[in-house]
Amino acid sequence: MAHGIIHSHLPRVLVVRPPESFSLYQSQYSHKFHFLKAWETSLTLDQFLSTHARNVQAMLSCGISPIKADLLCHLPSLRLVVTPSSGLNHIDLSECRRRGVAVAYAGSVASCDVADLAVGLLIDVLRKISVADRYVKQGLGASKTSYPIPLGSKLKGKRIGIIGLGSIGQEVATRLEAFGCSISYNSRKQKPSFSYPFYSSVFELATNSDALVICCGLSDQTHHLINKEVLLALGKEGVIINVGRGAIIDEKEMVQCLVQGDIGGAGLDVFENEPNVPKELFALDNVVLSPHRAAFTHETLASMRELAVGNLEAFFLNKPLLSQVMDN
Repeated sequence: MAHGIIHSHLPRVLVVRPPESFSLYQSQYSHKFHFLKAWETSLTLDQFLSTHARNVQAMLSCGISPIKADLLCHLPSLRLVVTPSSGLNHIDLSECRRRGVAVAYAGSVASCDVADLAVGLLIDVLRKISVADRYVKQGLGASKTSYPIPLGSKLKGKRIGIIGLGSIGQEVATRLEAFGCSISYNSRKQKPSFSYPFYSSVFELATNSDALVICCGLSDQTHHLINKEVLLALGKEGVIINVGRGAIIDEKEMVQCLVQGDIGGAGLDVFENEPNVPKELFALDNVVLSPHRAAFTHETLASMRELAVGNLEAFFLNKPLLSQVMDN
């Protein structure tokens, strides 16, 4: 018998790989669900699924455990995938739809926190906060009379182009309007309820912006949406902020533009090949990096867990899901 596989009267929930905070799921909700922990066995994943999970109806997923056709084929009884994240690029939605598997996600729970970090990255890049922090901590301020930190730029009056005016993009727009910025956007379609100028072309948006803030999801349509042409259109003073997904930007081209001075700076919470980050960025004072932590506050992680568990409870009680992806 595989480690962690015991008889239980509780509803069974498959977990292929644990979310970062799985210990809290285990400690707080083990009286409600029997978690099948695939990583605690000596079996291969395929063997584990075939032996212990063929009758499982629900699973808890996260970004490091892709839900694709090759996994789903081992789970003929699966009817629900719950992910505690807002991003869905790790789930094959069309395959889930074909198999009649519902998908529930975090929705807009993290939107405010992600927007806060996006604005924080923008301010940091413009005002050189991280550069100044390193300068002070290295004791350079006490030993030099000159001020070697390059001057920053003011935020007020900047033209901000938001890519993806969903819940995160709207929160970013609200915050930056309060700073006196002018907002325009690109999205899958124009949103008549907003008066911001709309650009159907990302290139045109970049041409008319001082900074681009990427808030959209990753899909076949948005993969490498920000290419060299768009970066050059942003210009030598332009700044790019990414709190979406790393592969929305052609990272190789962005690194080259930053190194050569073709754009003015970048604030990045996500990367194309996480957890790997291009080492060329480490020495650049006009680049601020964060390890994909935009949604990671105590409050939001707790809300994500509660929503994920609420969806599982609703499913096993045959009630409507709280945050189902309706077009999956």
